[in-house]
Amino acid sequence: MNGDAEQESSSTRVKHLIFGAPRNINDPHIFHKLALIPVLAWIGLGADGLSSSSYGPEEAFKALGNHTYLALVLAVATALTVFIISYAYSRIIEHFPHGGGGYIVATHMLGERAGVISGSALLVDYILTITVSIAACSDAIFSYLPLEMQKFKLFFASMMIVLLIVLNIRGIKESITGLAPIFITFIVTHVILLGYGIFSHIGEVKPVVESFHSGLQKDLGTIGFLGILMIVLRAYSLGGGTYTGIEAVSNGLQIMRDPKVKTGKRTMVYMASSLAITAGGLFLCYLLFNVHPTEGKTLNAVLADSLFSTWGFGKILAVITIFSEGALLLVGAQAGFIDAPRVMANMAVDSWLPHRFAAFSERLTMQNGVVMVGTAALALLLYTHGAIAALVVMYSINVFLTFSISEFGMSKFFITHRKKEKEWKKHLSVHLTGLTLCVTILIITIFEKFLEGGWLTLIITSFVIVLCYIIRKHYNEIQQDKKKFDELLTSIPTYGEENTDPVDPKQMTAIQLVSGYNGFGVHTFLTILKQFPGLYKNFIFVSVAVVNQGMFKGEEGLEDHKKAVEDSLKQYVELSRKLGFIADYRLEVGTDVVSSATELCKNTAKEFRKSMIFSGKLAFRVEKFYHRILHNETAFAIQRNLHWSGVPTIILPIRMDL
Repeated sequence: MNGDAEQESSSTRVKHLIFGAPRNINDPHIFHKLALIPVLAWIGLGADGLSSSSYGPEEAFKALGNHTYLALVLAVATALTVFIISYAYSRIIEHFPHGGGGYIVATHMLGERAGVISGSALLVDYILTITVSIAACSDAIFSYLPLEMQKFKLFFASMMIVLLIVLNIRGIKESITGLAPIFITFIVTHVILLGYGIFSHIGEVKPVVESFHSGLQKDLGTIGFLGILMIVLRAYSLGGGTYTGIEAVSNGLQIMRDPKVKTGKRTMVYMASSLAITAGGLFLCYLLFNVHPTEGKTLNAVLADSLFSTWGFGKILAVITIFSEGALLLVGAQAGFIDAPRVMANMAVDSWLPHRFAAFSERLTMQNGVVMVGTAALALLLYTHGAIAALVVMYSINVFLTFSISEFGMSKFFITHRKKEKEWKKHLSVHLTGLTLCVTILIITIFEKFLEGGWLTLIITSFVIVLCYIIRKHYNEIQQDKKKFDELLTSIPTYGEENTDPVDPKQMTAIQLVSGYNGFGVHTFLTILKQFPGLYKNFIFVSVAVVNQGMFKGEEGLEDHKKAVEDSLKQYVELSRKLGFIADYRLEVGTDVVSSATELCKNTAKEFRKSMIFSGKLAFRVEKFYHRILHNETAFAIQRNLHWSGVPTIILPIRMDL
């Protein structure tokens, strides 16, 4: 037995070394410790948008072909689009301050159907955020490695995803803080790259403008205005990857320091300004240095080589600049791990996904979501062999699908609330402009790149939507059956005087696990009375106030949740005492229902030595493979833990007609 304890202790130490020690949910400062200030939020969430400048402008510039003079138009259009979309998401932060971003906007303003489409697209989008960022990171880093090292690029990218899974299971703030030096290095090197690049070639601006004028005149005479417009629109749309990540701030609002709205809006300003300046500056530098694609190198690597070639330590600085770019892409992938599990958690609370995805781990992270998202990102990386061109197309489609839904939802919001919102016309005009831009990019991207990866994104997203409907249908059927139990059992008539005697630890005691006052819990209680008549003198009702995404909104939310669970326990005690039995309750707060309930039951069993643990479990007419996924098998897991500790436990079936 001691050997088992030592082994368990060793495994626990290793686990805590890798993932960190458990968070104390009762720590009054826990929310302060977990929440992010604007700068850290900019690093963790804004890096997703800023890192897209590593591949978005390049794709747009390449799409211009021989008409590179039009990069001036793209620079202005890109910066303007960044600010329009960011402004729109600032309004989302202001009017939907509990986070969830596009999913919450679509659900509240356009209905559940739009919500599940937006949520599913967002989920696939964030998985692709990880895959694209890591693939682009590998491309950037391997640009300065020997060609024979290329065969290790896919393995390197895979290991990076595994590393981020571990970091995010440890906890959000710790993972971001650890990556902060990378972000700072990127900012410093790119200030040098763009600042020196533009100001050292300020004399070249006039020839660039003249080239723009002559190129425009030439193309007007050959392909006409419509032809030029089509080239610009195509390049503008194929550079849509530049805008990916803008929505991350509104989706991750829950993890920000109070006041969340102010912190979120400030973070959005940081991100929008840095992205617009970086993307626009890159377009201008491409023109000033007459950059052309080179095999085995990114355009930014070619730019860095050209810019620093005359410096004594130029080669080293170019390598540091591009390596920091690759490293920032690693930080950008972080947004996928922060926001995807939270989108999944919001959808799980609404029963679109298995409820377990709303649960926190002992580190207060969405562990189930982190592992699933990371695994899916790794699968997409291996399937596409890290081909950035295909991944960016897949990525952009879902990004602009969610952008379009969000812009439409916010347009409806300001029309609906025009009597309350004084500046509704100004806000509406911005959202309608954003909607037009986003729909344009979405349509052109699908049309141009449908056969180059667009079809796969649409299929995967459609599959997720269908799966969500299947899960929701199952939970709705369960809920209907639960209502029957509630109607029959939660208002049992009682007669006679209430038993006010205190519990006696020396008497036989039934310890019942419950989750809220409902028909299922009352059914289990009555079953104990029926199956063991007169045996138990004490009834102790125990419950865990499980902190999940639906409740984790700060100290007030936690206290309200604890009080609600305690009130439910008191209802069981009241029912039991009115039926003439002696009863009491025990309560624990935790993030993992299995481990918390196990400890609570063990401690209660020590208090009442002559006791038996009882719990209820749904019993389906025909057990299906997905029942364990959707319903956790919590009762069996607790029973196994208690049996191993020598605590007897009985699971009573609750028959379902499904």
